[in-house]
Amino acid sequence: MLMGIKRLFAFLTLATIAPGVLAQETAQNAEEGAARWGVNMTQGVTEVSRTTYDLHMLIFWICVAIGVVVFGVMFYSMWRHRKSKGYEAAQFHESTLVELAWTIVPTLILIGMAIPATKTLYDIYDTKEADLDIKITGYQWKWKYDYMGSDVSFFSNLSTPQSQINNQQPKAANYLLEVDEPLVVPINKKIRFLITANDVIHAWWVPDLAVKKDAIPGFINESWTRIEEPGIYRGQCAELCGKDHGFMPIVVKAVPEDEYHSWLSDRAAAAARIKELTNKTFTFDELYARGEEIYKSACVACHQAKGEGIPGTFPAIAGSKIATGPMDAHMSMVVDGSSSNPAMQAFGAQLSEVDLAAVITYQRSAFGNNMGDTVQPIDVLNFKNK
Repeated sequence: MLMGIKRLFAFLTLATIAPGVLAQETAQNAEEGAARWGVNMTQGVTEVSRTTYDLHMLIFWICVAIGVVVFGVMFYSMWRHRKSKGYEAAQFHESTLVELAWTIVPTLILIGMAIPATKTLYDIYDTKEADLDIKITGYQWKWKYDYMGSDVSFFSNLSTPQSQINNQQPKAANYLLEVDEPLVVPINKKIRFLITANDVIHAWWVPDLAVKKDAIPGFINESWTRIEEPGIYRGQCAELCGKDHGFMPIVVKAVPEDEYHSWLSDRAAAAARIKELTNKTFTFDELYARGEEIYKSACVACHQAKGEGIPGTFPAIAGSKIATGPMDAHMSMVVDGSSSNPAMQAFGAQLSEVDLAAVITYQRSAFGNNMGDTVQPIDVLNFKNK
């Protein structure tokens, strides 16, 4: 903030004492300066993002030119015909020529602006003939990605450590823009996004891709992209969706096509293994270790690292009647959510039976609960089928 004020002061000083120097600033330098200050759009890495940026800059400079002409004429008229020089206001009622001019000229300007704007909007909304469809579902506060036509589906959660969020460690370079599972897509392929939400309104926004769409429960909005360069592209939820709105990042990883197909095959195989594991019997230690990892990614934001919860908002797990009470009540709370507290989501569709069994086992024995219970994946499956 202070640095921005200093730059503004320097700019105004230069404009006052050296207008000739300031006049030599080119449009390109002005754009680069705006980008450095973080006040301009990004050019992005897709054809649509660059077209959008070019349209933005075109309209911007047209508006600047109009402002210069209009205010220039206005200020000149006030200075040239000021009362101190003996001028008196002209007395007239109307001028047909002036009225025609200020109607026709703006109309022509608007038509000239509408032509490139309409073409750009047409390209933005042209989602047909996609090579890949991905369904994106917003949850409080995470994203779910379903690769249509395959068994690959996963949640993407914030992975920034709580120690950084709580100011116990220095902030990393990508603070609050890190996830445990990025969205992996191939380059040079048209990818259609089908965007919706499970609970409240979210918005999926990745500036480098020029994609920003509301995720609305019960509706599916479409958008698309074709990424030309491999890389990591980050975004955020752009709709105020609750107390953890700022902890809902998006990470898109664009890779070459062969690498993408290899990744997709590995994820499909992993999903098949998870289904097979439903019938496996795990040891307590295996479940506890896996449950601890699931808790860190899915539960810690609300119930905190030591299970102490957030008083008045999220109950503690440490010593709670649920985590130390009947198993069916605990399983119902995790699988089906809470009817009395909407903030407690239903994780039955978000986590696999293996992960659900692991996190319930962990909660019942961590934080001093020491119940020693072991929940198997088949127990969770049977509970769901009741």
